[in-house]
Amino acid sequence: MIQPAFRTIATNGIHLRAAIAGEGPLVVLVHGFPESWAAWRHQIGPIAAAGYRVCAIDCRGYGGSDKPDAIESYDLESMAADIAGVVDAMGDGEPGILIGHDWGAYLVWHTALLHPDRVRAVAALSVPFIGVAEVALIDALKPVYADRGRFFYQDYFQTPGIAEAEAESDLDAFVRRFYFWLAGEAPDGLGDDRPADSRLLDGLPGPDPFPAWLPEADIAYLVSEFRASGLRGPLNRYRNQHRDVAYLAPWRGRTIDQPALYIGGTRDLVLSMLPGFDMIAAMRAQVPNLSDAILFDGCGHWTQQERPHAVTAALLTWLKQVKKGQTQ
Repeated sequence: MIQPAFRTIATNGIHLRAAIAGEGPLVVLVHGFPESWAAWRHQIGPIAAAGYRVCAIDCRGYGGSDKPDAIESYDLESMAADIAGVVDAMGDGEPGILIGHDWGAYLVWHTALLHPDRVRAVAALSVPFIGVAEVALIDALKPVYADRGRFFYQDYFQTPGIAEAEAESDLDAFVRRFYFWLAGEAPDGLGDDRPADSRLLDGLPGPDPFPAWLPEADIAYLVSEFRASGLRGPLNRYRNQHRDVAYLAPWRGRTIDQPALYIGGTRDLVLSMLPGFDMIAAMRAQVPNLSDAILFDGCGHWTQQERPHAVTAALLTWLKQVKKGQTQ
C-alpha cells in the first residue's frame, strides 16, 4: 500500500500541509467540514497507484496548515486561490484535476469557475454545483428555518465563538455526534424541528462504538487535529456567505465547462436541503460536461468514507476517461 509523505506547500501567501503520493498528472483532494486530509485516506493510495501525483491538502484553518484569524481570510476568493496555487506548485506547469467533498466540493467547483486555466477536470462529492449563487444559503433557507423558529446549523455558526466553545468543550463527543447526524445510519428525521435557540449537538446521539466506517483510531486522529488547531478557522468558512455572493456577481450565469463527475448518497441531507428543488437536475444544466451523477443507495454525507471502495472505483474509472479525453 502506498503511504503518503507530508509536505508543506507555499500558496497564496500562506502554507498548507499536504499528504503527497505517486507521480503523474496532478490530482488535488480537498476535504470539507469538519475533516482533514485524512478524509481521503482510502483514495490516496489507489489513485497514486493508478499513475497520478495525489495531493490531499489540509485546507487553511485545519491541521498542519496556516490558520489566519480573520473571518474574511476564509472567503471563497482566498480559498480558491489557495487551491490554484497548489496546482501551480505541484502540477509541473500543467492544470490539475480537482476532487472535493462538502465545502471542498464547493471550493473545487468554484476554483474550476474562477481559475479555469488551472483545472483540467473536477469531481465533487456530496455538494453539487447548481449555479453561481445570487443569494446566500442562509438567506435562501430563512423561510424554511429561521422564520419558522427552527434550528439551522449554519445560522448557529454565524456568531464567532459560540459553536467553537460548544464543540471544543468535548471534541470526542462533537466528532461522534456531528458525524453520526449526517451519516447514512442515522434515523430519519434526526435533528429535525429543533427550536431555533438549540445548540448544535442538542438531541444528537454519539454512538460508541461508531459505525465501522469510522474506526476509533480515525476518530482519535480527528480529535487530536482539532485539539491542536481549534475550530475557529473551519467555522469561519460559514461566515463568508454574503461576502462570497458579492464576489461571485461577475460570474453569474457562467457554467462550469471542464469534464466533471458528481458522487453522492441517497441519504445525504445536502440533497434535500432546498425543499422541492432537484439539485441533480439543476447541476446537469450548469455543468454541461458532467459525465455522470452517481448516487449510492443508503449512503449519507461522508461519501468517500462511508463507501470507500465504490467511490474509489468510480473515481478511477472517471480519471481514466479524463486521461483519454473521453469525458466530453
